[in-house]
Amino acid sequence: MTRFHSLLLVAGLASLPSPAAAQASDQATGPAVGVELFASTDSDHTDVVKLLGRGAILDAGPDRYFGVAIEQAWFSPLGQKTRKDQRVYADLAGKAGKDWLWKARLGTDGKTWLGSANLRSKDWSKEVFLEREIIETPRGVDEGLYYTFLGASFDVPVAKDTLTFTGAVQAFTGRNERLHARASYVHVIKADIGLSAQLRTRFFHSTAPGEYDYYSPKNFFQLLPVVQMRRFTTSGWMLLGAVGYGAQRATGGGWASARLAEVRVESPRGRHAFRAFAQAQYSNNSISGSGNYDYVMARIGLTKSLN
Repeated sequence: MTRFHSLLLVAGLASLPSPAAAQASDQATGPAVGVELFASTDSDHTDVVKLLGRGAILDAGPDRYFGVAIEQAWFSPLGQKTRKDQRVYADLAGKAGKDWLWKARLGTDGKTWLGSANLRSKDWSKEVFLEREIIETPRGVDEGLYYTFLGASFDVPVAKDTLTFTGAVQAFTGRNERLHARASYVHVIKADIGLSAQLRTRFFHSTAPGEYDYYSPKNFFQLLPVVQMRRFTTSGWMLLGAVGYGAQRATGGGWASARLAEVRVESPRGRHAFRAFAQAQYSNNSISGSGNYDYVMARIGLTKSLN
């Protein structure tokens, strides 16, 4: 772990309120257990499976809990043999004042620190986020190559529409640092059914393109129109569906199609005896540089209160 990464982790943890303080105002708390499964595959025959078990000493819903998580990961890059990795995390979430929420799943695989954390406003209009993970390529899993992703986003209301801006830095093992800029314009078509039209743009610049064996062109740009519907049932379940089709281009290549499809389901928020989520997503953002690329990802999670 570099001195920069150590300082970043210490600063991030120091900025989080203590679990005791976060739970002090919650009347109904208790232990809970949960499981999460992540699986992905792509047209380059790279398969990833992560199975995570979590236990909370105190749980007051999806935004307030205090516990630990243990993860087993299987990486099969480019159709090669499967590599295994074990991780352990502190699994925490709570409040930061009246208007902010924070969440952190930070830990280690025994070699370096891993995980994610974010601090956001309750209305999701502002967010600071952090993520660190291994690179899912043969050299990445064999040589221990990682990335650290740090950024922030904020919304700007435009009449009845919304502009969202995101800026981030992604530092990889080695010399490469990727500078990200994203912007999305969201226009509500029909509010009562949660239907919106969106224009998502994405740009990144790599300072050391082509380093190691992960896809890293010097510049990448994507323009993606998206139609999304997000609804809540009478019992509070959230249902989301989105489809997008646009264009993307990387240094050294011509324009190509950009595609996205996503579905997501979440149980009602708040403290409940049982909580669940499920998500599936398709995209064609290449991580290897191949021309005809497809990526499919699925996640599912269940949490059960022991009270």
